[in-house]
Amino acid sequence: MTLSRRSLLAGAAVLAASARARAAAEVEVVVIGAGAAGLAAAAAIRRGGHGVVVLEARTRLGGRAFTETALGAGRSFDAGAQYVHWAERNPWREIVRASGVRTSGDATGPWPVLIKDGVRASEDERRQRRAGFGRVSGLLDHPAGPDRSVAQAVAGEDEAVRGAATGLTRLTLGEEPDRVSSADYDQLWSGDDIWVDGYGALVARHYAELPLRLGTPVTGIDWRGPGVAVETPGGTLRAACAIVTVPVGVLAAGNVRFTPDLPASTAAAVAGLGMGAYTKIGLALDPAKAKDLRDAVILTSGTPGFTAYLEMRPFDRPLAVLHCGGDGARALCEAGEPAAVAAATDYLASVFGAEIRGAVSGGRLAAWWTDPFSRGSYSIARPGRLAAREALRIPLAERVFFAGEAAAGGGAMTVGGATLDGERAARAVLARLGS
Repeated sequence: MTLSRRSLLAGAAVLAASARARAAAEVEVVVIGAGAAGLAAAAAIRRGGHGVVVLEARTRLGGRAFTETALGAGRSFDAGAQYVHWAERNPWREIVRASGVRTSGDATGPWPVLIKDGVRASEDERRQRRAGFGRVSGLLDHPAGPDRSVAQAVAGEDEAVRGAATGLTRLTLGEEPDRVSSADYDQLWSGDDIWVDGYGALVARHYAELPLRLGTPVTGIDWRGPGVAVETPGGTLRAACAIVTVPVGVLAAGNVRFTPDLPASTAAAVAGLGMGAYTKIGLALDPAKAKDLRDAVILTSGTPGFTAYLEMRPFDRPLAVLHCGGDGARALCEAGEPAAVAAATDYLASVFGAEIRGAVSGGRLAAWWTDPFSRGSYSIARPGRLAAREALRIPLAERVFFAGEAAAGGGAMTVGGATLDGERAARAVLARLGS
């Protein structure tokens, strides 16, 4: 291929701008967000021999991978990520094995109890529900035709199938079925899972040696060039490149101001991705008053309805953890921790009887939906917007790069996917710095 004089001059201009940016920078690369993507990106930049700093709004690292310890010794639980999904391709499988933390395969115990509006379901109702899930799986496996919502995919089915689809999206994606792209659901990782005892704590330990500035929210990014200026309440930090790993819920809320504004294509990618509201409420139990308990699925009627999974004694700890998602979970987050803990205790009693209330000594709400630094649990591609994940990967002027679970394609919503996408963005930055 023959290069024109114009292309040679343009290339020289890019190199000169890059050199000026690095000369003026206080650090070569700034990573915004200390979740799995940001931490993995920073580690890769550091391995590449370049200077990097991670800015994190919270006073801890790990993002939505977080092990909650507020209920006291022996009662910790993962408020966010707890499974190494699709362990066959997930980089955290080997990290988990090397760490020596306790693990377990996916549910190996008896089928959970099914409770509908406070009444234990019959065996026939349980059988219908299982059959409904089987039918939903068939409908959502490599769906033909244009992308549509999960609700549309099951619209012509009976009540059992539609109910199974609602339970599926609420308890796996944290969202209502009419807001979920069936094509995106089909591409998500599925395979062997490893249940990790303290996944969030492991993420924090694994990256503890990185250069971090905690309690430092980023309020603005000026990318007029040749480098970037990152604004925080403590001042402005100048860098040659930035990797932005905050959740799309934070980007959509406008918590980070971009100057100039985000291009229309990037803004459209952000708009094409919503945030689910997968929520957990941990209840501390007195083991002497809570014996022989089984997991349970709780279904309630009403608007917007509620579906929950009650996880009992995770890793044999004296805990009950209520998992829920969708609009019912949003309402609990918005009600606040005392109200959410009271509601979770009510659901516990609906399964095991009023006497179980005396076993509850405290509770903790993981309110990702109302957390200003996440604005939701993880990204959900809206119906017809499958391409948004790929579009979010396109950098701004080759100096502002986006990464995270939202841009991880089939690895979306997982620590492993976020890690791989952070490393992908780091490779692009290293190539840019190497030029």
